[in-house]
Amino acid sequence: MWRGVPRWARVCTIFGVVLMVLSGSVLVGYHALVARYEGAVGKGDLFGDQAAGATEKKSDIKGPLNILLVGVDTRKPEDRPLSDSIMVLHVPAGLDRGYLFSLPRDLRVDIPAFAKADYSGGTDRLNAAMSRGSVVPGRNPDPVQGFELLALTVQQVTGIKRFDAGAIIDFTGFRKIVDAMGGVDMYIERDVKSEHRQPDGSMRQLKPGGGGYLGPQAEYKKGNAHLKGWQALDYVRQRYPRNGVPDADYGRQRHQQQFIKAMVSQAFSADVVTNPVKLDRVLRAAGESLIFNGRGNSVVDFALALKGIRADSIEMIKLPGANIGTGSAYKGERLLPAADDFFAAIGNEQIDAFMLEHPEFKQKTS
Repeated sequence: MWRGVPRWARVCTIFGVVLMVLSGSVLVGYHALVARYEGAVGKGDLFGDQAAGATEKKSDIKGPLNILLVGVDTRKPEDRPLSDSIMVLHVPAGLDRGYLFSLPRDLRVDIPAFAKADYSGGTDRLNAAMSRGSVVPGRNPDPVQGFELLALTVQQVTGIKRFDAGAIIDFTGFRKIVDAMGGVDMYIERDVKSEHRQPDGSMRQLKPGGGGYLGPQAEYKKGNAHLKGWQALDYVRQRYPRNGVPDADYGRQRHQQQFIKAMVSQAFSADVVTNPVKLDRVLRAAGESLIFNGRGNSVVDFALALKGIRADSIEMIKLPGANIGTGSAYKGERLLPAADDFFAAIGNEQIDAFMLEHPEFKQKTS
């Protein structure tokens, strides 16, 4: 598969969701090529380092690493950003494999005070942290500033002292990436109906007075499927039992992880890497879909450092959790005590031993 494929097309990594294939080689025009894709990636001070006067990191990237990935829905500029997907990629010291876990968006947490947004702190759902932190008086909300408060909150929940990199991933960008690849092949684990889309991809009509939608629903049947961009994005957004996702947001987390693995595998396929035109489209779409911060290291630096990671060397993790209340009394989610043991194993670099003792943490991905 790789015979004749330039090395720059092989130097690859996964940042949970979208950092898939980037460049690094001895090709003629290498610097121009790097600049092309590096320039496509949005930059942002996601951790507040510049405001704190922190110096940029200049040393080589060494493990272990913790990378925070946040998926957002693109809405109106005046709306606060919604962090619908919150993932952490932990890479052990060897930099040749990783563990990817999701935190429930409805997880009840203590959000710390954040002076930049004039927020005094409080208890709320985890996805409120980005929204609270994004407030800028007299201006539209700033998702980059909101990411900083979300990162502080996730550090508090997990015990991770510092994130080495982070990215805000635009969910609508997933559609562009999948379409640039010509679609994605993935396994649909159960029959699912769309809450929002009709079979042709158009939006369903809102019921008069609210309270749901009208019209036929797009359907995703159990089994192997080839999905267009809009279908893939729609499928991984479904989270209601009435639409075939009985485990609600936990099911959605699992479907997102399954999709990530399928998308990365597709990006590695000969159909993409041996087709310069298609590969260029995929790389550009990926770059334009995110805002990245490597705390002094570029996205290309991280791609080179993590070139040994492949889709099959990423272990998908399911954290144990439970509802807080049900029905109209539902207040969110909580993590069970075993999750704290998982976080401690990450901090102590004992994650491999922990996973051998706790195979139940392995997420079902097919």
